[in-house]
Amino acid sequence: MQVLKNVHQELWHFRVRLVAAAGFVLFCFALLVARLIWLQVLQHETFAERAESNRIAVVPIVPNRGLIKDRNGIVLASNYSAYTLEINPAKVADLDATIEQLGQVLEIQPRDKRRFKRLLDEAKHTDSLPIRTKLSDEEVARFTAQRFRFPGVEIKARLFRSYPLGEVGSHLIGYIGRINQAEKKAMEDWDDETLANYRGTEYIGKLGLEQAYEKELHGITGFEQVETSAGGRAVRRLSSRPPTPGNTLHLSIDIRLQALVEELYKDRRGALVAIDPRNGEVLAFVSKPTFDPNLFVDGIDADSWRELNEDIDKPLLNRALRGTYPPGSTFKPFMSIAALNSGKRGPNEVIMDNLTFSFGGRTFGSPETDRPGPKDMRAAIVSSSNVYFYSLANVMGVDLIHDELEPFGFGRRTGIDVAGEVTGDLPSTEWKRKKFKRPEQQKWYAGETISLGIGQGYNNFTMLQMATAMSTLATGGQRFKPRLVRDVEDVVRHDNRRIASDALPALPLKPEHVQVILNAMNGVTLEGTSRLAFQGAPYQSGGKTGTAQAVGLKAGEKYSAIRQDEHKRDHSLYVAFAPVEQPTVALAVIVENAGFGSASAAPIARRVFDYLLTGQYPSEDDIAKTQLGQSFAPTGTPRRAQDVPLPGAPNTPKAPASAASAASGARP
Repeated sequence: MQVLKNVHQELWHFRVRLVAAAGFVLFCFALLVARLIWLQVLQHETFAERAESNRIAVVPIVPNRGLIKDRNGIVLASNYSAYTLEINPAKVADLDATIEQLGQVLEIQPRDKRRFKRLLDEAKHTDSLPIRTKLSDEEVARFTAQRFRFPGVEIKARLFRSYPLGEVGSHLIGYIGRINQAEKKAMEDWDDETLANYRGTEYIGKLGLEQAYEKELHGITGFEQVETSAGGRAVRRLSSRPPTPGNTLHLSIDIRLQALVEELYKDRRGALVAIDPRNGEVLAFVSKPTFDPNLFVDGIDADSWRELNEDIDKPLLNRALRGTYPPGSTFKPFMSIAALNSGKRGPNEVIMDNLTFSFGGRTFGSPETDRPGPKDMRAAIVSSSNVYFYSLANVMGVDLIHDELEPFGFGRRTGIDVAGEVTGDLPSTEWKRKKFKRPEQQKWYAGETISLGIGQGYNNFTMLQMATAMSTLATGGQRFKPRLVRDVEDVVRHDNRRIASDALPALPLKPEHVQVILNAMNGVTLEGTSRLAFQGAPYQSGGKTGTAQAVGLKAGEKYSAIRQDEHKRDHSLYVAFAPVEQPTVALAVIVENAGFGSASAAPIARRVFDYLLTGQYPSEDDIAKTQLGQSFAPTGTPRRAQDVPLPGAPNTPKAPASAASAASGARP
């Protein structure tokens, strides 16, 4: 049976399909045209910039970090260039295998692998990380010959920080290290301009002046516009802006004096701060033991970090800035000026010293070296009478003591130009309420006031605070914020920007009151506890020895330095100023667990004054005796300071003939 087709109907269906297909084709073509217009016309500039950015790479050029120099131009921190072998983890398929193969070409020690792993954990996956640093020329040539075997591995020339004097002054100089994740997060809060200036920067100041003056030392980052191939290789340099080196810091520190004091301590623990009272410039800022900041520049290895961190002597602790100690008898001159200033006791008022003071059923004693008898203020300071100052503390009360001595800088930060300073403790009734949580601990008991008079009890201060207070007293109330940096040198413009210590309002001290205290402190060096250390000195100075308990004794228990464990022995302290007629240096020094202040701390102070005021450097034999705590006045033939080489730096510039250099060179 034959089926008849409807030709007209099929033709109509065919035309409909043809029109639909043509419409679809036209619609797709319209989309392509629209997309073409969008890309080529409306988004032309955007994609042109992208194409250009793919062709041109902007490479940051990290600037040379600024130098750090002492007051005499001796370089304390500098830079040098060296080759590093670096791996980009994003471009390496098998990281462990690559490292093992690299070990067949160059020596890669286990500590190098541990450091690389730590950096890998801290860094972004796309960062290029060093597996070996400071390659020799031979090692560079050896790797270059095998370069084709290691995609993602390359040799780069990088700047490294160097501390040529090693451990000398490490706590005040600080060190730099690779930026960690916490620091990267903190940098997100920086303004855009500052953040842009740190593009390409991998190292930042971590401690001391390196940290405090980071933005001065960093410099201004430069850049290069480089045309690249499709594979990312540089073809040619199109333009560049050179980086601007960081500024140079000129310190008030005399690094020869710093090195001398550190040598006098040797293996003992302690701190010394010396200040020019005329302007607040810090001449020496010593914390012992020290550490080598060069260990941190390249990333300290685990063994070295463990050794430093677990050392019982705590070499990483900046004792001058963060170590707090009871001041002992060095507090007595300040108690005296507080009594005079408040009118609670006159200079001629006599107290009978029977070597004991009873209060609230408890007896407060005196050291075995004390002598009984009537004593006025001068005699009490010269002989370091405990009973005189027990009674004075009882008369004044804790809050008056606090209010009179807090303006000297006790119990608060001095404002020195490095971070990390602690406040210490100058107690008061309000202080105790805030210090303790339990109600029974918050109450101040009258018996607690007595020991404050001799610098014990809750009193705890840093040597920086003690030196600042001594400076204020020596000048009759003139106050400055202590500073470590004298000026900042712009290495491009070759000009110096002076950074003066901030002058604070002077304390309203009566000159006749101040003179009583300073004369008494001068008597300490002539007839008192430090007379042996200052015997034969060609200048007049004032000072006060102190012996502070490191561990409290039980009632009725007697102290024996011989039997005590070393870390439980008393601390040796000394505060001083010189010369008496016009003070140019004030200092505070502590030797931890060294016993009497006259035996260990005062001899160090004598040698500091000899250096600063006469330009004399102790003989080798005298240094050896002082290191053992077996010296008083200097022995042997002293050397000229400028003739003694600095440790690790035989070619450093010579010091001025007299460190009266530090005194005469200082601006009042």
